[in-house]
Amino acid sequence: MAHVTPAEPLKRNVYEKELRKLQARLCLLQEWVKQEGMRVVVVFEGRDAAGKGGTIRAITERVSPRVFRVVALPAPSSREKSQMYLQRYVPHFPAAGEIVIFDRSWYNRAGVEPVMGFCTPEEHDRFLIGCPIFEKYMVDSGILLLKIWLEVGKEEQQRRFEARIDDPLRQWKLSPMDIKSWTRWYDYSKARDQMLAATDTPDAPWYILRSDDKKKARLNCIRFLLDQIPHKRVKRPKVKLPRRSTRGEYDDAAPLEGKNFIPDRY
Repeated sequence: MAHVTPAEPLKRNVYEKELRKLQARLCLLQEWVKQEGMRVVVVFEGRDAAGKGGTIRAITERVSPRVFRVVALPAPSSREKSQMYLQRYVPHFPAAGEIVIFDRSWYNRAGVEPVMGFCTPEEHDRFLIGCPIFEKYMVDSGILLLKIWLEVGKEEQQRRFEARIDDPLRQWKLSPMDIKSWTRWYDYSKARDQMLAATDTPDAPWYILRSDDKKKARLNCIRFLLDQIPHKRVKRPKVKLPRRSTRGEYDDAAPLEGKNFIPDRY
C-alpha cells in the first residue's frame, strides 16, 4: 500500500486496490476456517453513524455467506422480552466452520437500552455484572470472540446525519430512534465508558476502531481481523473444466422465443 500519513485521506484508487487485496485474503481465511472447523464471533458496536454497516459490507461482499454470516436482530418480540436477556442471541452462535458477525448484539443493553430507557437501571447493572461471565464461557467453549467498537467524532457524526436528511439513498438510515438519540451524545459516552470498564476483560477485550475516515476504518478493520484469526493458506486442487456432453443435443434457445423477457434498457 502506498505510504499515507494518518491525516491524509485515501485516494479512491488506492483504497479500492488495497481493499481488493484484503478481500482476497479474507477468501483464503474462510477456507481455513472451514477446514479447521473454527468458530468465530465478531461483535460490532459503536455510536450511530459510526460506519458499522459499511465496514461489515466491506468484510462480507466477496466471501461466502455460508461462512461469514451476518446477524442483525430486530427489536425483541413480546415473547423474547419474557426470556432471559441473552437467550435470543445464543441460537445465532456459530457452528464449526462459521464466522458470525453481529451487527449490534447483546450490548444493546449496555448502550441504547439504558440511554433511551428501554431497560431499568437494575437490568443494566445486572447485565454489566453477568456479561463478562457469559463471554468467558463462550471463550472457554472454544469460540474466538472479537469485540470492535467504532468511535466517530461529534462533528463527523453530525456531518453524516445531515447528509442523510436529503439523500434518497441514505434517508432510510435516519430512523426516528436516531433523531431521539441525537441530542444524547454525552449519555452515550457515559454508557460506553461504563461498558468498557465492566466488559473489557482479558478473556474478551474490546478493540476500538476510529472511524472518522470510513475508507481507512474499513481497511484497518479487515487487517485487524486477518491478524487476529490465525490461519494458513489451504491447498486447493487444480480445477479444469471437463468437456460438455453433447448427448441429447438440441436447439435449447428456440423454446425461449416468444417468452416474456425483461427489456434491455442499458
